[in-house]
Amino acid sequence: MDLREFQQLIDRMYSDKDRQRGAPGTFLWLFEEVGELAAAVAEGKDQRALAEEFADVLAWLATLANVTGVDLADALHAKYGQGCPGCGHMICTCTVKP
Repeated sequence: MDLREFQQLIDRMYSDKDRQRGAPGTFLWLFEEVGELAAAVAEGKDQRALAEEFADVLAWLATLANVTGVDLADALHAKYGQGCPGCGHMICTCTVKP
């Protein structure tokens, strides 16, 4: 599945609860999952455990995007679809982070 299909799947599964929680509560859940991913990386967890944590972070990011009305596929294309947002090249030549 592509990113748009995934975001729609998450919306279909969880939209009622997510919208009731709102953006601030959803943001906190996202960062709880980011913390779990950080711990898994720091602890050297195996690929399966890391993959599950990455999936959770992406799901909560999609949830937050749904709650706030952002289409992630459109946002990614607009910001990165033509190259690096800083230098404009497909292979970044920036000397500092854009």
